Amino acid sequence: MPVVATNTAANTATRFLNYNTNMAASSVGKLASGSRIVRASDDAAGLAIAARLNSDVVALQQASINASQGASMVQVADGGLNRIGDVLQRMKALAAASLSGVPTNNERAFIDAEYSELINEIDGIAATTRFNGDSLLDGTGTGSAEFFVGTDADDTIDVDFSALASVTNFTAATMTLTADVTTAANAETAMGQIDTAIDVISEARANAGAFISRFEFRGQQIATSTENIQAAESAISDVDLAAEQAKLVSSQVLVQASVSALSQANQIPQSLLRVLQ
Repeated sequence: MPVVATNTAANTATRFLNYNTNMAASSVGKLASGSRIVRASDDAAGLAIAARLNSDVVALQQASINASQGASMVQVADGGLNRIGDVLQRMKALAAASLSGVPTNNERAFIDAEYSELINEIDGIAATTRFNGDSLLDGTGTGSAEFFVGTDADDTIDVDFSALASVTNFTAATMTLTADVTTAANAETAMGQIDTAIDVISEARANAGAFISRFEFRGQQIATSTENIQAAESAISDVDLAAEQAKLVSSQVLVQASVSALSQANQIPQSLLRVLQ
């Protein structure tokens, strides 16, 4: 029915023009941001999942740093243990020299002078082996550390430096290095104590190496998880440039068609008025 009071064709053309304009604007926003989800209405469920995955990535990135720091901390302790082991090797050589039948007790006193200083040096190394100001080997520090290496609060690696070996710390007194080498008999006792201390250091270094290996493998696992989670998050939230560009072109063509249709629809009442002429 021809009417001039209501231009239904123009209203319809306007509705499609608005719709196609919004679709074109949405495509432009997605292409500009690189994200498929610009607004929550684009994909509410996908947005929630992507946000959770992104939070896991952030946590894993920090966990990777934590694992690296954990390995570094244990490596510092292992370095100190290695130096103590070197000192013990020298002490064993001195004890062996004292056990020789060549030196007299007077000469053994000269050997003992170095031997005594090396005992003090063991304590010095244990006291100065620190990480972030915390002593690791002499029992005066906290003695343990907990490293967060995952995405859940329970994903931790606990390192207890007092449990690396059968002793609670690595001072000379704790390792029972009490004998001197001023006599052959004392040197024989010292030799046994040194061998026991070397076993303690070897045990501690083996356990420290196990922790370092664990941190390194956890770091690799974190890197793999981060890569895979980022890929999953990308599949959900990243825009398909080719597909979105095609949608934009289609929307732009429809906008032009809607404008043309609206222009023609606006001319319909003028045409109908000619019936009254």
